[in-house]
Order: sequence, then C-alpha cells, then structure tokens
Amino acid sequence: MKRWKGVTASELSTSQSFVIQLCELLGVEAPHPTPEQSYMFERPITFQHGDGSTSAGRVDCYKRGHFVWESKKLKAGVTAQQAGAAPTKAFDDALLKARTQAENYARALPAAEGRPPFVVVVDVGHVIELYAEFTRSGATYTPFPDPRSHRIRLEQLADPAIQNRLRALWTDPLSLDPSRVSAKVTRAVAAELADLAKSLEVAGHAPQPVAAFLTRCLFSMFAEDVGLLPAHPDGTGSFVHLLKSFREQPATLAQMLKVFWQGMDAGGFNAAIAQDVLRFNGKLFKGAGVDGYVLPLSTTQIDGLLRAANANWQEVEPAIFGTLLERALNPTERHALGAHYTPRAYVERLVLPTVVEPLRADWANAQAAAVVLAREADELDGKKREAKLEEARAELRRFHHQLCTTRVLDPACGSGNFLYVTLEHLKRLEGEVMNQLEALGETQDRLGLEGETVTLQQLRGIELNQRAAALAELVLWIGWLQWHVRTRGLASVAEPVVHDYGNIENRDAVLAYDRAEPALDASCKTITRWDGVTFKKHPVTGEDVPDEAAQVAQWAYVNPRPAEWPAAEFIVGNPPFIGAGAMRAALGDGYAQTLRATWPEVPESADFVMYWWSRAAALTAQGRVSRFGFITTNSLRQTFN
Repeated sequence: MKRWKGVTASELSTSQSFVIQLCELLGVEAPHPTPEQSYMFERPITFQHGDGSTSAGRVDCYKRGHFVWESKKLKAGVTAQQAGAAPTKAFDDALLKARTQAENYARALPAAEGRPPFVVVVDVGHVIELYAEFTRSGATYTPFPDPRSHRIRLEQLADPAIQNRLRALWTDPLSLDPSRVSAKVTRAVAAELADLAKSLEVAGHAPQPVAAFLTRCLFSMFAEDVGLLPAHPDGTGSFVHLLKSFREQPATLAQMLKVFWQGMDAGGFNAAIAQDVLRFNGKLFKGAGVDGYVLPLSTTQIDGLLRAANANWQEVEPAIFGTLLERALNPTERHALGAHYTPRAYVERLVLPTVVEPLRADWANAQAAAVVLAREADELDGKKREAKLEEARAELRRFHHQLCTTRVLDPACGSGNFLYVTLEHLKRLEGEVMNQLEALGETQDRLGLEGETVTLQQLRGIELNQRAAALAELVLWIGWLQWHVRTRGLASVAEPVVHDYGNIENRDAVLAYDRAEPALDASCKTITRWDGVTFKKHPVTGEDVPDEAAQVAQWAYVNPRPAEWPAAEFIVGNPPFIGAGAMRAALGDGYAQTLRATWPEVPESADFVMYWWSRAAALTAQGRVSRFGFITTNSLRQTFN
C-alpha cells in the first residue's frame, strides 16, 4: 500500500508490476507466458464483427477459467485518493468504460475456453472492482459481492478477508459463488426439518399445522441470525435461548413460543424474552388462538430444532430453499428430498433472457444518456452546470421508476424460486442505479427516492398448492430481507418487517369457477375415481398396480371460466407438465372435461402445459405483456400441441 499510494506513472509502466506485486501479497503464482496462453499478460484476442470482418485486441491480464483483468491508470483516481475524497464522476465514467471493454474481451474469447466467472477492473494503485457471472452462460457480469462492496480500495488490501476474496480469484473462483455454499447449507437444513416434520406427524399432528409451525420456527431462526431479533445477553439468539432454556419443560416452551410469536406479530415489548422487538406483522404469526399454532415438542424434537438453528441462516439459498422445504414438509414428496431440483443456474437461463436482459438494455440506454449530459455539464459552470447534472440524474431516476414499477408474474410459482431469482436480479440492478446516482451528486436524502424501491409487490405468483403458496411468500421475504440487510444494514429495515401484500394467490391458474360440488350419477350417488397415486402389489406379478379401493370424489364445477392473471410486464415459470392422455387420471374427469370446454381454442390433443402457453401468448400478442418464457418439454414442438 505504501508503494502504490499516489503513484502517478502511466498505465503501461505500472499495470503489470501492480499485478505481480499483488500476486506476491496473495501468495499466488504471477502471470507468465505459456504456449496455451492460459495465464499471461497481453493475451491476444480476435473480435468477430457482424459484417464478417475482424479486429485484434489484447487483454491486460488473463487467467483461463478465472478472470479477465483490465487495468487503467486514472488521474481522477489519484487526485481523489490524495485528497481523501470520494471518487469523481469522471472517475466512475472511466471505470464504466473499462468494465465494458473487459466484458467485450470476455465475449471475444474462443468458445472452447468459455467465459471466465470474473471480470476485474483496476485503477492501478487506487481501486479494484470485481464483477461476476457464475453461470458462465453469457449473462451480464454484475458487481460482486454486491453493488455496495464490489469496489476494493487500496487500503482495504490490509484486510485478511479481502485478501482471501482476491486469492480465491486465482485459486478457486467458483468457490466464491454464494449459491454453492448456500446450496450445501440449505440441503442440510431441509433434511433436518424433514425429520422433524415426520416425527411430528407420527405424533399425530396433521401435515398442514406441522408445516405452519415449522415455518414460524425457521423464520425465527432466520430473523435472529440476520439481527432482526435481539440477542440474549449471553450471546445466543432469542429463539435459540427459548429452546435451550425450556428444553426440559416442553409444555412451558409451547406457552413461551406462543407469547414470543404473538409479540413478534404486534411488536414492542415481548414478554417471552423481556426485550423490545420489531413489529413483523404479515400473515406468518397470526392465528395464535387457533389449535396447532404451537405444537407440543419432545426433547428430541427440540434438539432437532436446535440443530437446524445452528445453520448460518444468512447463507440459506432462497432459490432452492422453497423447493426443498416443500418436499420436507409434504409427506408424499419427502422421499424426493435428495432428488433433483431446479438449480439456480437453470432458473437463470430462463429469467435472464426473459426479464433481466431487456431491463439491462434499457439501463444501458439510460446510462448512456446520463453520461452525455454529465459531459455537457463539465463544460458549464454554476447553476447551468447543476441544471445539466440534474437532467442527467433525471434520466437515471426515470429508469429507476421503471424498474420499481416492473411487475413479473409466475403463474405456476410453486415455492417461489423463479420469483426469488428475479427479485435478486432486480435488486442488483437497483444497486447499480443507486451507485450511479450517487456518483452524479445525488444527495443521501434523495437517494431514498421518496421511498420508491424494488419491493415484493412487483413479484406476482399463482399457485394451487396451499403449502407451496405460503412457502413462496416466506422464500421471497427471506430473500428480500437477506438482500436488504446485507446491502443497506439493519437500520434500513422499516416496520412492519413483513407485509401481507397478497402478491401470491392460492388458486387455480387456468380454470376459475364459483364452487366445486361432488359429481352425482343418475341415482344421485357421488361419482368416484382412483386417486391416481395409491398403488398395491399385483397378487401374481408382484408389480405395482392401481389400488381400486383408493377412491376420491369426482367434481362438478359451477360457472367455469378461464382464470384471469394479474397484470405484469413479464411472465416466467415452470408450469406443470401432464400429457393429454394422463390428464383425466391425474386431474379427474370432471376437471379435464370442464377445462377443455372452457378453453375451446386449445385442442383436446394438447398437453396440460399448453393452457399456460395459450394464455401467455395471447397476453403478449395483445401487448399486455412484453415478454414471457416457460420451461417446458420438447413435446411442445409436436403436432398435437
């Protein structure tokens, strides 16, 4: 730091020596020429242009599968550093150009090498900026770990945590992918909760109260880990302290948890922990007078909750947590807990091109307009200069308003993983807008933008399964609070902490009706069918065959009509796939007949998923939706669909 502080020499004379000495600090090998050109300075690149022509370029420093490194030596950075001041607008503009240049280098790399997970932009001797794209699929590089802390100042290199972060760029960059650590933590937590759910059901409690009780428990674990609940004087979390204090008195624990959760719902002094708590509100802690609000626990079950609470809930990955928790809490799906789930990278393959890339294109246009106006301001003085800068800020505010009013719908949202990933990308983009406004002189008061921010109200969902719909709300709130606390601190969390926005609707997404009644035959007896899930062993072959004794009622639907969808600019999701031939067995004759009669434009040969495609395509054709994307099977392209 002493060596590089205030150095004013050119980029050409300082870039490589800075990297070499940083490698010495981190204890990693310095770049060197190799026949494979896998780790070197001045890595040659060939740009392929749309007209068929090519041009040459060179990456300042390149490590295959790790990073593209672009160095600059900016006079504005040195001036600000020497004065101990914040970076200037000119400095930010220059680094923005350098980032764009580095991303262009990453895109121009040979396809066989793939894109590196990191782009590093450096003002030599002043700052290092990190941008990551862990899917390596061609998506946009975003500030890492977030827009508020991706810029590392020279003096921060003394911090061991910063050194470890930078060292990982050389040794194992994918280890920095938060979803990898989170996935491991999340799987462990879900497995523990599955065991708890099973033991509570064995004790005679119905699955729905079990799921609601454990959901309250896990949100309490999350709230104390991120600091939304006060710690006990002994350092343990409030919830954990209650579990430990009354482990040998389960009946007393049940009463204390009831008081504790009622207090979280109302806010203020909480008698269970003798401390003030925030007002959480929402739906999660309502209904204290209902049977099953708190379930009686054995000491073994209390120990299971304590093990789950030992996880670092700041690292739980909302993108997969809902799916795994749904399996953990659903008796019929618990066996699938270790099975495949839709991984984050797969979700992003849909969310990025459908939602994020169009918004980022608009953001790039807003940035470009603001930069032009800011440069014009540099040629002016006094009030004229400030007026022109205000025009530049207005361009960014217009985009921020667009971002905060963009609505995204998942009409088969399950436990909310697509909506959560969308939310995180919207919040990342919002962070970049805030940084750019600050660089253009926006005051801290105005940065609040009169309370306008990306919120969960923008994420709409429809889900038929009641448990999954409740989990979707939980997942979104955990994800939103994780992001808010991580980037803006606890002081920024307003009360009530959780709102009941009603943005996740528990209903059918394709068929609406006034009510469902048991279907009756000519003699007024209820028509039944096999339940579609219960099997027995064939007495001769030993194979699983439908159990004809497992019957459920057939239903008739009164006043059926196509279900309406809430207004949204974008639609994403993974609608349920049931082949046309299996619809009657899976959904019932009454439902299948009613659905087909209600949607005459969808041929009877079509699979169930096509009802989602039909509605989304119609909304897009009408201009009511900008873009939609669904995960589906390749049978979509076959003639019967």
